[in-house]
Formats: sequence, C-alpha cells, structure tokens
Amino acid sequence: MSITTPRLSAAEELASPHLATGIKKATYRLLPMLMVLYFVAFLDRTNVGFAEEAMEIDRGISAAAYALGAGIFFIGYALFEVPSNLLLKRFGARFWLARIAVSWGLVATAFAFVNGDKMFVLLRFLLGVTEAGLFPGILLLLSDWFPNRRRVQIIAFFYLSLPFSQMVGAPMSGGLISFGHAYTPWSGWQVMFFVEGMMAVIAGLIALFVLVNSPQEASFLTAQEKHAMQSVMDTENAIRHEDGPRGIGAALVSWKVWYFTVIYFCLQAAIYGITFYLPQQVSGLIGQGVGWQVGLVSAIPWLFGMFALHYVGKHAGTVRRRRRWGTALYLSTGTATFISAWATAGGQSLLGLVAITVAICSFLAVSPVTWAFPTSFLTGVAAAAGIGLINSLGNLGGFVAPLMRTGINEALPTDTGAWGIVSLGLFGLLAAAMMWCTRFFGSKADTLL
Repeated sequence: MSITTPRLSAAEELASPHLATGIKKATYRLLPMLMVLYFVAFLDRTNVGFAEEAMEIDRGISAAAYALGAGIFFIGYALFEVPSNLLLKRFGARFWLARIAVSWGLVATAFAFVNGDKMFVLLRFLLGVTEAGLFPGILLLLSDWFPNRRRVQIIAFFYLSLPFSQMVGAPMSGGLISFGHAYTPWSGWQVMFFVEGMMAVIAGLIALFVLVNSPQEASFLTAQEKHAMQSVMDTENAIRHEDGPRGIGAALVSWKVWYFTVIYFCLQAAIYGITFYLPQQVSGLIGQGVGWQVGLVSAIPWLFGMFALHYVGKHAGTVRRRRRWGTALYLSTGTATFISAWATAGGQSLLGLVAITVAICSFLAVSPVTWAFPTSFLTGVAAAAGIGLINSLGNLGGFVAPLMRTGINEALPTDTGAWGIVSLGLFGLLAAAMMWCTRFFGSKADTLL
C-alpha cells in the first residue's frame, strides 16, 4: 500500500526526520562496501611503484616501459569509461560495480606473471579497460541516494578509502614484498600483485550481495524513509533535468561538462604525478631502499589527508564555501608541489615530507568539492555520459603526468628530478584559477543549498 502525504517544499523535504534516518542507514550500508572497492582499486593502480626496481632486475622492465605502462592505464580507462557508465544505467549499479571489481582483480593478479615490457604495458592497458566505470559508477550511485546538500560530505567520506588505501596499502605492499622474499619461493613483487589482485575479486563477489541500486529497492529502509529519500531526490532531479543537458549527446557537448573535465584533468595530473613516484621520492629523502621503512613513511601524508577530507567535507555545505575551499586547496596543491621539488633538490628531508603531506592533503580534500559541481546539474543518462566523460578524459592527466615528468627530467636532468616535479605543480595553479571562475556560473540547483 502506498503512502500519501502532502507535497512539501524543498526546505521541508530536507528537514524531514525520515530523510535523516534514511541517509544514516544508507551511509552505514553502502559506504563501507564502496570504500572497500575503491580501496583495492587504487591499491592495484599504484602498487607498481613498489615493484618498479625489482621488476627491472627480474624481468628487464625498462624505465620507459614503466612510464608508458603507468600512464597507458588511463587510455584504456578513457576509451571504455562512458560505455561502461551507460551499461551501468542499464544493468544497475549493484551488478555492474561487482562485475568491474572481479574483472580488474583478475587482470591485477596476472601482473605476478609479467615477463617483459610488452606484457607489462598490455596488462596496464587491460587494467584500465576492466576498471573503467568504477569511480563514476560509484558517483552515480551516490547521486541517486544522497541529496546535494549532503553530497560533499558523503563523497568525502567515500574518499577516505583513497588515503586509507595508501596509509594501509603502502606498508602492506612493502610488507608483502618483504614477506615474499623471505618466506616464499617467488619474488616479493609477485606475491604482492597476486594477493592484492585477489582482494579485488573477493570484494567484487561480496558487493553483489551488499549494494542496492536505489532507495526504493532497499529492504533496510522503512516505507516513510523510502518516501522521504525518493521525494527529495525527485525534486533535485527535476531541477537538474531543467537546468542541465538532456540526453547523452547534449551532455557530451556541454561546455560545463568540458570545463570540469579540464579541472579534473589538472587534479589527476597532480595526484598521479606524485603517487606513482612517491615510494622513490620518499626513498631518496630518507636514504632507505623500498621496503617496510619506506612504506611506513609513505603512509604519513595519507593519514593527515584523512583528517583534511573529513574537515573540508563537513564544512563545504554551500556553493560559496565549496568555491573558496576548492580555489584554496588547488593553490596549496601547486605550491606544496613546488616546495617538495625544492626540498628534494636541497636534500631537506623534513621539509620535503611536510610539503608532500600538504600536497596530498590538498588534492584529497578538493576532490569531493570538485565533484559536487557537475553532480549538481547532471541527471539520468546525461549524468552517466557527462560524469563518465569528465572522469575518463580527466583521468588522462594520470597518463600525461608520468610521461611529462620523465620527459622534462630527461630534457633538464638533475640528480633528484626536481624540474619534473615542478611541472606538475602548474596544474594545481591552473585548476585554482578555473575553480575561482565558477563564481560566474548560474545554477538553479544552487538554491537547494
């Protein structure tokens, strides 16, 4: 039997106690599983940093192949991102996200058997193909469950899986390498790839039984909670449908979608330009080989990043605050990257680690703020196409950053590769300027905040 209630204003809908309890239940039910999926995804993307030197010795993987493989992941990711998102809308987030996790987990496991440059590059490409759609699919699921006013906080909560994957994943990867060398007949890097790849397969199988596509399908919500959540999302979707692009084609040519694609490209260039080489940079700063010690020190910036995510997510509830936070955090990302390069070149270990920590805190905290803007005007299949486009082309920053860093270091060689690091800081400054310019945008969805 359906429940009939008087039509409430948007403010009354957001103040509903049933909405509050529904959001709380959904947070506890959905977020842990989504965080686990992204935890293992980011781990499998970046654990090659711990295996670079060992793979060069054991399998002859060249520095050029490593740089190409580190970035070509994003080519496969970009090519299949939008199609994957559209298929998610067809088959449902629960099934499709689980399928993605199992597929990429199998490919990640295959890295344990790499035997040369060609196989390494091919597997990195396939890893991007199989993981395509995971992150934007999670964003689509969250935008179907949580209203705009709470979205930065919810996305920030979800993003905690990223620093957690590095805080726990860095010593885990280093530990698996050490364990493999000491207690197995295989190389340590092979053990690391196999174990961390199988983690994704297991997580995908569990997700199939845990995730729920929408509030109306949730058995853990009461009828009143379902109604309250669906009502507020219907209100937001109506505004997004009126204010944003309608349909796949309109989303793919929308200037706002392309604007945020450029911002996200800058963000990804900053993130992956640092994370791919973080173990090597930390190793140089502390004078230790890659292993337990480097893994533990590499975890420190991500620990502080978790606090930054929580604080910004909690305080960026309005459009004005989101813009101010976004601009400031992109500025600090670029500035801290410059300082880390200078400190590394000067052999100042403590200053270098502090600068790396500030950069990581900044680009972590700015990520949910950035995604709050496009998810406020995209809905339906336009959201699937638009969010997929932003994420796929934006992620090409992760392809460009390692190649650009390597190319600049070859053109301007130094013992520490400082000029390659400096080049990455410029992306943060460009993104800061673009984020500040969003003050000239007009959006009807802003009135809900």
